[in-house]
Amino acid sequence: MSVSRTERLLNLLIALLNTRYGLRRSELREKVYHDQSGNDVAFGRMFERDKNDLRQFGFDVETLTDMGWSEDDPATTRYRIGKESNRLPDVQLGPEEWTVLLLASQLWERAALGTSAQSALRKLKASGRMADVGLPAGVQPRIKPAGQAFDDLVAAMHSRHPVTFTYLAGTTGKEELRAVEPWGLGSRFGQWYLMGHDRVRNATRHFRLSRITSAVTTLDKELFTPPADFNVRQELARLPELPLRTAIVDVREGRLLALRRRSSDAGNAAGRPATGYERLALQFRDPESLAEELASYGPDARAVSPSELVKAVRRRLRAAADFSAAPVPSYRFGEARARSVRKRTSEDQLKRMLQLVPFLVHNQGLHIQDVADQFGVSRKELEDDLQILICSGLPEGYPDDLLDIQWDDDHVYITQDLDLTKPVRFTVEEACALLTGLETLNGLPEVAEGGALESVTLKLLAAAGEEGLRAASLAGPEVAPADAATHAAVRQAIESRSQLRLAYLSPQRDAVSERDVDPLRLYSLDNTWYFEAYCHLVRGLRNFRLDRVQELHPNGVPISADITPAEGAPAKLFTANDDDTTVTVQLTRQGRGLADDYYAERTAELPDGGLVADIRFSNTAWLPMFVAQHGGAARILAPEELAEAARTWLAASLAMYGD
Repeated sequence: MSVSRTERLLNLLIALLNTRYGLRRSELREKVYHDQSGNDVAFGRMFERDKNDLRQFGFDVETLTDMGWSEDDPATTRYRIGKESNRLPDVQLGPEEWTVLLLASQLWERAALGTSAQSALRKLKASGRMADVGLPAGVQPRIKPAGQAFDDLVAAMHSRHPVTFTYLAGTTGKEELRAVEPWGLGSRFGQWYLMGHDRVRNATRHFRLSRITSAVTTLDKELFTPPADFNVRQELARLPELPLRTAIVDVREGRLLALRRRSSDAGNAAGRPATGYERLALQFRDPESLAEELASYGPDARAVSPSELVKAVRRRLRAAADFSAAPVPSYRFGEARARSVRKRTSEDQLKRMLQLVPFLVHNQGLHIQDVADQFGVSRKELEDDLQILICSGLPEGYPDDLLDIQWDDDHVYITQDLDLTKPVRFTVEEACALLTGLETLNGLPEVAEGGALESVTLKLLAAAGEEGLRAASLAGPEVAPADAATHAAVRQAIESRSQLRLAYLSPQRDAVSERDVDPLRLYSLDNTWYFEAYCHLVRGLRNFRLDRVQELHPNGVPISADITPAEGAPAKLFTANDDDTTVTVQLTRQGRGLADDYYAERTAELPDGGLVADIRFSNTAWLPMFVAQHGGAARILAPEELAEAARTWLAASLAMYGD
């Protein structure tokens, strides 16, 4: 959609919204399209395309026909859009409800649903001024979707297109091509699952996203209809938990303290370990999850049994080694990278402008940069939008018939809105992002108490209408902390601004250290909780996993007044420092989400859908673990000494299995 087409559609929308009796095609052709070509066929095709585009945005273009009185008085067709067509109903929220809604909108760590949640929140701000509220003291739960496959499946699910992918079958251990009608996505037992109709087996099946071994291909030319009453949360609740099993693992003496905490001595089970190793027994349920962990330990650990676990570890190590040995692709970095889900389009621009006008109506006088930040665009992009808007209006084109927006003093005011005072209704993605987020917050006692969560959910369901009902196709993970006592202690320290003394296990350094920290905020990725703190041992901001805290208690010292959290919300899991090493990594299409996870500074697109990314790491010694853990989805390109260290480490790991 070109800029001129964007302007034309906006003007057509305004004209059809602001006519009581409708406009004839000839009037629209002259006053909106300014078409003097005389080519009726070409104009007719253009007009039909534009009407379809407006319908895609949710506006119902009404066709009115006046029957003539005689053969000499032919029928007349007029067009209009009702004032309330596709408008979001007013949603009045109190301060506590806004607080809960802010938490829900920030749940999605990244991916398309994160963008949709922020878009939905802007629409609610545009339907009425938001109360002056903030997030609960230091608490920021988040959901981390399962890579690029998650984004692709959500898009296909909402557009109702089937998909194909290769899948590692749990029963056979073989990769198989699957064709699936995606009905729903949800999290269960710490894993993301796709539920849908398997066309190959002609039956309803569930697929774990971590077992998808290829890119997801969408069959754009095909459509499907999901069951009317489908609820993915109810379906996943029927899945039985995998049985508890025992794995035998050889671990290098004196290493892997985190693994040893969960293990017991296996004695001489399945034979004797090699010299320098100890044989341990581990309880596990999912061989793939344990294989990912054991692969990351490389030559420090060797899976002995069961055989499917051994095969899974070898498969990951072999895939990582093969990818690391592949030829380096040709690539070229662009400008420094801003985190985004996808390239912006002209359709995005028109959607944004339809949100922008009502937002400005209800938020008069905001600084232009604040408005740009609210919409996630640059100041120049916003000014381009405003330039189009002030040239748009009713067909006559007189000054009073145009949108009137001023920003000469860097504060934006709108005095003529032409009935664009209400934002359009939620899209399916927006409704799913907010409503799924609200349902996920039920696991946090400090949020679920008080009734605000229930009341805001009911209000949004009513406002979302049919799109809200489709939120049943998405279910987030449980976000309640596993160690409620540690979580409560850290939160209390944040609220009282008290320093903590803690003993902390660092898997990268394979050691327990004691340190004094100033806790600043709590946040989670799914049900794994972290807290950001100023660490006096290293004299800088660090992130600590709650399940790695060995001991924790207040030390009686208050937090210094000049210590504040890192900028931005949500909190970053990885914070780059000036002395960090810049590492160039190649990521496959399945692994490209790691560029966002590690806040890549710049990226280069590859023809196969993968990425080359520059990422800053403070500790490069663990990079071989990073490569092995992702089993062929990531490799090191530069510096060469780090790439060679990873290849050597992978070779030593495979040698443990006779490769």
